[in-house]
Amino acid sequence: MKKAIPYLLAILLATFGLLTLFLSSSVIFDLFGIRAKEGDYVLIVVWSNFISSLLYLSAAYGFLKSKKWTALLLGISVVVLIAAFLGLRIHINSGGLYETKTIGAMIFRIIVSLIFTVLAYFTISKNQKNVS
Repeated sequence: MKKAIPYLLAILLATFGLLTLFLSSSVIFDLFGIRAKEGDYVLIVVWSNFISSLLYLSAAYGFLKSKKWTALLLGISVVVLIAAFLGLRIHINSGGLYETKTIGAMIFRIIVSLIFTVLAYFTISKNQKNVS
């Protein structure tokens, strides 16, 4: 069962990463008409999601290979997302247009990234200490 946990986490993270990559790149590159459907998107949020998606996919590989840097990549993603959330707040406070769903989506993404970061730390870092 312990061997299955990293694979399950990798599958979940890769799925989340691929979905994020598809949605963010569709807005950035105006694919499939998604940009128009998104309404008043905030570019810093879209780019932070794009960067995070690449970090998620790399971290999914890290879960599979039990690499210690997995938690670091996910931690960097959390920092990127928090910085984008602060940018979003500045954008909102300066009267910029935005969708209210963006705030909830950013909070959700930060929490999910934090959860994966903690799981990576405890499943990979702790296991490598036990092996040593």
